[in-house]
Amino acid sequence: MKEAILIQGARENNLKNISLSIPRNRLVVLTGPSGSGKSTLAMDTLQKECQRQYMESMGMVTDSISKPKVDSIAGLSPSISVGQHVTNRNPRSTVGTVTDIYTYLRLLYAKLGERPCPSCGSTVPPSFEEAGGLSEEDEASGQPQYVRCPNCAAELPKLTMGHFSFNKPEGACGTCDGLGSVASLNLEAVFDEELSLRGGCVTFWYESLIDYQNSILQAAAKHYAFVFDPDLPLKEYGRVQRDLLFYGVESEDFLRHFPNVQPPKTVGRGKFEGVVTILWRRYLEKDGDPNGSASVGAYFRQQTCTGCQGTKLNKESRQVTVRGAAIAEISSWALDDVLLWLNDLPSSLPPAGREMLEPVLNDLPERLRRVIDVGLGYLSLHRQTVTLSGGEAQRIRLASLLGSGLTGVLYILDEPSAGLHPRDTEGLIHVLKQLRDLGNTVLVIEHDVEVMRAADHVIDMGPGAGAMGGTVVGEGPLETLKLCESSVTGAYLRDESHRLAPGRARRQGNGSFLTIRDAHARNLKHITVSFPLGCLISVTGVSGSGKSTLLFDLLAPDEQAAKREGCEAITGLEHIGNWITVDQSPLGRMQRSNIATYTDVFTSIRNLFAGLPEAKRSKLTSKHFSFNTPGGRCENCQGLGVLSLHMHFLPNLEVRCPACRGRRFQDRVLRVTYKGHTISDLLDMTVQESLSVLKDQDKMSRTIELLCEVGLGYLQWGQSVTTLSGGEGQRIKLAKELSKKTKTHTLYLLDEPTTGLHPGDVRQLLVLLNKLVDAGHTVMVVEHNMDVIRESDWIVDLGPEGGEAGGSLVAAGTPEEVAACEASHTGRFLRQALR
Repeated sequence: MKEAILIQGARENNLKNISLSIPRNRLVVLTGPSGSGKSTLAMDTLQKECQRQYMESMGMVTDSISKPKVDSIAGLSPSISVGQHVTNRNPRSTVGTVTDIYTYLRLLYAKLGERPCPSCGSTVPPSFEEAGGLSEEDEASGQPQYVRCPNCAAELPKLTMGHFSFNKPEGACGTCDGLGSVASLNLEAVFDEELSLRGGCVTFWYESLIDYQNSILQAAAKHYAFVFDPDLPLKEYGRVQRDLLFYGVESEDFLRHFPNVQPPKTVGRGKFEGVVTILWRRYLEKDGDPNGSASVGAYFRQQTCTGCQGTKLNKESRQVTVRGAAIAEISSWALDDVLLWLNDLPSSLPPAGREMLEPVLNDLPERLRRVIDVGLGYLSLHRQTVTLSGGEAQRIRLASLLGSGLTGVLYILDEPSAGLHPRDTEGLIHVLKQLRDLGNTVLVIEHDVEVMRAADHVIDMGPGAGAMGGTVVGEGPLETLKLCESSVTGAYLRDESHRLAPGRARRQGNGSFLTIRDAHARNLKHITVSFPLGCLISVTGVSGSGKSTLLFDLLAPDEQAAKREGCEAITGLEHIGNWITVDQSPLGRMQRSNIATYTDVFTSIRNLFAGLPEAKRSKLTSKHFSFNTPGGRCENCQGLGVLSLHMHFLPNLEVRCPACRGRRFQDRVLRVTYKGHTISDLLDMTVQESLSVLKDQDKMSRTIELLCEVGLGYLQWGQSVTTLSGGEGQRIKLAKELSKKTKTHTLYLLDEPTTGLHPGDVRQLLVLLNKLVDAGHTVMVVEHNMDVIRESDWIVDLGPEGGEAGGSLVAAGTPEEVAACEASHTGRFLRQALR
């Protein structure tokens, strides 16, 4: 087997015909400024060629799957890439189910569970029979089996794994079908009782839809021979009229008024579905996912199921215990606590039980340790995967891969340290080394200096972003990079002058404070926290300590209301004129939304091209320069420039449109040029490259400069927003908000804005944040990056741990004051950073 992966002549995107050797069976870190070509090398070249060669070996390659622009790659292995995108949006998917930990627990409870006899109330103990495997098909075959109560001889169904699954009828709560919550329609949001049908009593019907629906309602009223007045306020409707509007002609509520009349068969004759009925239908089509449809989900409230109190299981399953704890109870614990419970379990079992379940009792703690080692010990098994951050989802997958036992694989990881407190990075490094020691090559795109120090080999890309990057400026151990003059990473490590001198004067603020009193949402322990306004403030703490709950669940949702759920009150709101909340939620799921459209720059570009003499001669309007509407776009790819190729059991592959050759538009549109560039050329340019072309366009040049200031000059205008990381998406939102000029005191709430930034780029972001504070505004950031925390004027440190062991105010004050706090994990790292 070759000792290295040899890449010759890589030219994809901005890569400048580079050749390099990546040592096999080593932990290799790929670093460099944002946009320097790291992802292009790892994902678009290495991963794509691995996938292509794998498909070729399966005989599945067509001419559509192009080879990446590289002369040759030798020594490749099958590859697995682990990105930061949460792909599983099923509300039934939990941390326990995706890691299989809950599956093992169900087996334990099926074999070891004690339960009360429904007849006499005495305890029915487990019977230690042959355990079998984890396969539920074995249980499904044959007739149901029974056990007898030792006290009254009553017959009870034998416990199976299905009794503890919230996805199976024998285990799921009958009230919520195993979801743990029930949805209720907020009728006040759907209907306005004061208005008539024509006046808009159905809040989401627009004018032309009101006329259409009214014609159906009038036909229905004629069919049943009653009057339906569209100008009558809703509050004055009779029961018949209300039931028709709410539930429709085929509902029991309406049919009881006319039991002997056949409902109309067509819409023209009055077949009306009902407003409430149609909302429920659309909601249920999305499998009850409140995020599934923005237009429908907004009208539903999620409430904890009263039948199971959110545990998802029926009463019989909830009564089964092992060592005094029910499976629903254990699912709500932090993983750290589950491991402690499991470690004590074998000693409480009789020899027959220990021997029967020995494989499970050995494997289950190991699975838990892997998840805890990647810094996720604060999560609970019942936590929904849709609520995980990109970094959390990636680390869970990383822990699962470690359990697969695969060897000879190339793992490509995209910033696994994202969202990790420096305290937890050590555990992540341990897992990466374990993956390497199994006989795998681990290639990590990373900016964290501690991960670089732990690496066997570091490849530094640069020296800049976009056209200024794409070359290997240094490689070898981290100490070797320090000696490399052209390495940006080496320069950062050499340059200690950027660090603050101890005792530097911090901003005191403007004298006003924003205070959250008695915060008790989620794991917050009734804490009162004050933030001095007019400062750069960092909210710190280990993952799961309550940072996001404090800032984004309590402070951000409603800028005006001083009273809200989860705290007693918020004071000082009167000192803030404007609020800008920038979190890491996805910018959108639409492939058509790109950097240019999201920042509104594309509207200006279209208008610019439509105003050119050539466009006017050809009678082209701004509509023809849009790739979202027919007219000037290529209809073969509908203006996307690419076609999606279905790959069966592998992710879909995008290939360049053969009709327009990826240019998105028809030839007549592409004949119009501005300074020698077509509209397609502009979309293919990076933000930084377009500045020289659009610098005399005031409105656009301001947005371009802001995007460059937040470190995003390397992005292409035509790049889909679905491809952006959480940190990139957040910085685009920030640039968009900054382009709106405000004279009032603005509070900026940011969620880890340094995610995905090279240490050198963090300084640039800090310049921007300090500009905002110097202009009289307040900036609050949830942050793990020590450079930002050290530069802050005020720190609020939560913890001391994550989950139930967090939620307390550990320290508050200047960086120097927090560094002096012995109980603070953040303080320990601050002491090193302030030296």
